[in-house]
Amino acid sequence: MTSPADLLPPSAPAPGPEVRFVRAEVPSPEFSRYLYTAVGGDWAWTDRLPWSYERWRAYLERPGVETWVAYDRGTPAGYVELEAQPEGAVEIVYFGLLPAFQGRGIGGHLLAFGTERAWDLAGRWPDREPTQRVWLHTCTKDGPHALANYERRGFRVFATETAEEPAVAAPGPWPGAHEETTA
Repeated sequence: MTSPADLLPPSAPAPGPEVRFVRAEVPSPEFSRYLYTAVGGDWAWTDRLPWSYERWRAYLERPGVETWVAYDRGTPAGYVELEAQPEGAVEIVYFGLLPAFQGRGIGGHLLAFGTERAWDLAGRWPDREPTQRVWLHTCTKDGPHALANYERRGFRVFATETAEEPAVAAPGPWPGAHEETTA
């Protein structure tokens, strides 16, 4: 996306006053790792699982890295993570909802809100140049509606590639979260 005018609003009604989008202004490795595993667990997001506390902290403390959290009546429902990059680019690094909040119209609004925050990121980080491009990447490890949501918000496919990755079991939000038990 190369202009704020490219952003298309969600067609679904706004989720209501009980859903709020709040910036996590205090870098918290514990909270960010929680969001990462709670949202990405079902989609085999595993690249950050080996990160140490120090690596999480160093990443989150970088100027231009922001985490915006969707709350539904005080409960975290999802998040969008932004990272300022060179030449006025801002990447939507991670985005998604916890399973219990999917299918309720929150995702389109969170993505639109996060994209707006990407466009105005330089206003919160005076040493950053103004945003010239907002981008993201998606893959088959993302939810089945992710690409359609991105396209409905005005993002366009720029490039595609095919790569082989080792198969890993989706870890879920915690070990054994999706194991069936027998009596």
